[in-house]
Amino acid sequence: MADSTSDIYVSTTEILENHGIYRRLHELQTFYRNEYGSEPKVYVRVPGRVNLIGEHVDYCGYPVLPMAIDQCILLAVGYTEANTQLELRNMEKEKYEDFSTDLSKLQIIHKASSPPPWYNYYLCGVKGILETLTDNEIRYGMTVAISGNIPPASGVSSSSALVSSAVLATGYVHHATLNRKTLASISAACERYIGTQGGGMDQAIAYLAKEGCAQFIEFYPSLNATPLRLPEGACFVVANSLAEMNKAATSDFNERVVECRLGCRLIALNKNFNNWKDMQVFAKLQAALACDLAQLERYALEFVSQDIYKRSELCEVFGVTNEEFERDFLTENTRNMQQFKLKQRTLHVIQESLRVLEFHEICEKYSSNSLHSNGMHVNGNGDMSFESTVSRLSQLMRQSHESLKTLYECSHPNLDKLVEISHQLGIGARLTGAGWGGCIVALCDSVESSNSYIEALKDKYYSKLSTEKLQFDNFDNVVFATCPRNGAELLTLQSNDE
Repeated sequence: MADSTSDIYVSTTEILENHGIYRRLHELQTFYRNEYGSEPKVYVRVPGRVNLIGEHVDYCGYPVLPMAIDQCILLAVGYTEANTQLELRNMEKEKYEDFSTDLSKLQIIHKASSPPPWYNYYLCGVKGILETLTDNEIRYGMTVAISGNIPPASGVSSSSALVSSAVLATGYVHHATLNRKTLASISAACERYIGTQGGGMDQAIAYLAKEGCAQFIEFYPSLNATPLRLPEGACFVVANSLAEMNKAATSDFNERVVECRLGCRLIALNKNFNNWKDMQVFAKLQAALACDLAQLERYALEFVSQDIYKRSELCEVFGVTNEEFERDFLTENTRNMQQFKLKQRTLHVIQESLRVLEFHEICEKYSSNSLHSNGMHVNGNGDMSFESTVSRLSQLMRQSHESLKTLYECSHPNLDKLVEISHQLGIGARLTGAGWGGCIVALCDSVESSNSYIEALKDKYYSKLSTEKLQFDNFDNVVFATCPRNGAELLTLQSNDE
């Protein structure tokens, strides 16, 4: 393997205690042997993630604050030069059918009106990395066994983790010379083969995550990740609403992307940019305007003032025909849109980005103060105590959820219920991920309070759900406390581990 990927290797002995990973690896090894009659040559681990704050801003070019979680995708991978066949086998055979294809004839077939088959996400990663090979020659066939415990359609990045694992596995087998940032960028770009116009947060944290830290991930003008220490003692809880949403199966996600791009273009047009059509990302527009977010918010209120814009109005404003509007401004699954809520979407993006910066600043100040206060955690103004820090971060999370609920309209009654219960318990919480179902993330001030909080959610929320909703093997993957984990890794099982 090329030296530039050596930082992705870890030895199995380092993960013996890593929350069941060792046990899962051996179960996966046995499954692989039974399926393929041989030993895998390498293992891949790619984590899910929870975004602490900064939702629906990454594709607008603004920073986010995610962290990797314990739940992950594991692959056992073998390869051969005898053919170019790709074989995929999922350990959950009752849910995920076997799949095989010739890599030299790779196609990703997806109907916009229905959820993509599970293997299409894997194929996106394969296609994305193969297209980067300098000689564009496929030399190897691959046999892959898959184990995943990231709850699907729950907003903690199960699909992106699968895409990213395919990129890493295929890149390793084909001797691609890559680093973590490049892997993240390739993974973000190729997920669009499934039809989702995402911004790259999920893939960035999958590769760039660091144990013990959230990551302040910036996208403009280039991808950059800076570790951020969270207040020591604070604990984050992820709770699955059990309302599932597959963002590739509906147009909801891409509609918001389109509305953000239109809001951006509308400000650019009113600020007399000749290249206003190319101004689709708010961060790029802000840089061109040489203004801060507060000023950009004022421009938004001035130039994106209507609650609802009709398509005919926007065609007139932009000076384009209906056909040009559909071709140049909409995506394949948003071409039927007739009304656009540009003001609400624009204000959410700008205000949410301001919350991200404040969240980051509070954590940095608290961390810096902790190093110089002999454990007192109090600055000269007396307002940086642990309690006040957690309180302010919790307030920002509540504000974020309210914005996602009312301005971005991507929440769900089940999510709102979980957030309301959290609020009643004095806990700050917000939806995490795309929304329309999935999970919330909540901030507790200690492990003890997180345990009490989880028990309260079981009593006040989960006990009220239908028995059909509660049919799952492991409740610990439904509601759980979590700490920041490492990003993607290549693993090996040595004979003395068996």
